[in-house]
Amino acid sequence: MNPEALATLHAHLLPALAAAPSETRRLFHGRGRCWAGLEQLTVDWLQGVVLVSLFKEPAPEQLDDLKALLMKLTGSAEWKQSGAHTLLIQHRYLPQSTAEWLLGDEIDEMSIVEGGLQYRVDLGRKQNAGLFLDMRYGRNWVREQANGKRVLNLFAYTCGFSVAAIEGGASHVVNLDMSRAALSRGRDNHRLNGHDLSKVSFLGHDLFKSWGKVINSGPYDLVIIDPPSFQKGSFLLTKDYQRVLRRLPELLTAQGTVLACMNDPAFGSDFLIDGVTQEAPSLRFVERLENPPEFPDIDPQSGLKALVFQRTT
Repeated sequence: MNPEALATLHAHLLPALAAAPSETRRLFHGRGRCWAGLEQLTVDWLQGVVLVSLFKEPAPEQLDDLKALLMKLTGSAEWKQSGAHTLLIQHRYLPQSTAEWLLGDEIDEMSIVEGGLQYRVDLGRKQNAGLFLDMRYGRNWVREQANGKRVLNLFAYTCGFSVAAIEGGASHVVNLDMSRAALSRGRDNHRLNGHDLSKVSFLGHDLFKSWGKVINSGPYDLVIIDPPSFQKGSFLLTKDYQRVLRRLPELLTAQGTVLACMNDPAFGSDFLIDGVTQEAPSLRFVERLENPPEFPDIDPQSGLKALVFQRTT
């Protein structure tokens, strides 16, 4: 983050704040490597809260310069016009992802809005706030496709896909995740949106030890797979994704659909397409969903991959 890079950041944030959206959005995505010196920095708009995330420790003087620029930003006409009231830096490179509050009162939890739906997120206490903003188009797609369908949401985390599916008219959603705390937040997210929880199931299990429970709750019209790239002791992308794909024929209805997602920059779409061809040949690739425009990437294959597959008879 040399002075030139910080000037670039300032030049992006001023107009972004001047046209601050009414819903949660990313304002600056450096991780797409489109701007030199800012590859380890993102800025999110959480409806009045500006969250700056650092993914690599900067030199002390660079951090001081970044803070000075951000504080200068809070005195701008654009900041005032946006209605922003809180500014924090999250040091994602630290073990606890420590947050540093530069302006405004500390906020542990808050509700944000995306697509008219509410989600509860944590600020400054966990590595991830609770909603991955780059998956916005994926959640929109699920909402559009879900009407009347039985949905399986694997690696559900805080159930963002489930919220979208129920809002879209899904008959039932089964959420599975090892983290019971994440699933509890998923219940909260459904309650925030006034959803009927009798239409939603929450399984706090290790998928690879719980195939019986998952299969017995099926078959499913739509299966969503959105695993972490790596989670110590539970999921390794290069080994475990194939283990999931080969069970798809047992999970799907005759006309079932799969949304398979991956966000590891080291692997392109071919990793999933080839994996499905090998492990579940009854499925055909349909399309890759676009990523939101606020997530530019110098290499499209490095960004989020959300691929749709359709079972054929």
